[in-house]
Amino acid sequence: MHRCAWATDDLLCAYHDTEWGVPLHDDRLLFEFLCLEGAQAGLSWRTVLAKRERYREVFHGFDIARVARMADRELDKALADPGIIRNRLKVTATRDNARAALKAIEVHGSLDAYLWSFVEGTPRRNRWKSSAEVPATTPASDGMSKALKKDGFRFVGSTICYALMQATGMVNDHLVGCFRHREV
Repeated sequence: MHRCAWATDDLLCAYHDTEWGVPLHDDRLLFEFLCLEGAQAGLSWRTVLAKRERYREVFHGFDIARVARMADRELDKALADPGIIRNRLKVTATRDNARAALKAIEVHGSLDAYLWSFVEGTPRRNRWKSSAEVPATTPASDGMSKALKKDGFRFVGSTICYALMQATGMVNDHLVGCFRHREV
C-alpha cells in the first residue's frame, strides 16, 4: 500500500490513513486542529500528535466555550504539564483562540462556515505527484491567516493555516500515488 512519504511510523500512518485530508465540519474538531497546528509551530506534527490525548484532557476536550473561560491559574497548571508542549505563548493562544472562535461563531454562524469560506466551502483537490510539489502556503492560506489574525486568533501564520487546510480536508494534498488520494 503506497502512502504519502511523511507517514513513517504507526502513529503517523494511522493518522494519515483515517484522518488527514478528510473534510471536517465539526466546530469543536476544527478548533482542536487550529490549536494543535499552532502548537506544532517549530516542531514536528508527530510530536503534537503523540500529545493530542493529553491536550484534549488539559483543554476540556477542546470545548470552545470552556476553553474561552479558562482562568490564568488553569493555564499556569497546563504550563507545568509535561504531557503538552509547555510554551506560554502557545498555551495562552489556545484560550485566546477560543475567545476569537466564539466571536467568529457569533458573526458567521459557525467556525465551520468561517474557516471553509476560504475555500468557498468546497475541498480543493490537488494532483501532486511528489512531496516537492506540495506548497507550504497558498493564496487561500495567506487570506485565511490575514483574516484570522485580524479577528484576534494567534499562531495562525499562512503555513499553519495551510497545514490546517490539509488536515481538515479543505485541500486534498495526498499524492496521486497514495491510496488515500481517491478516497478523500
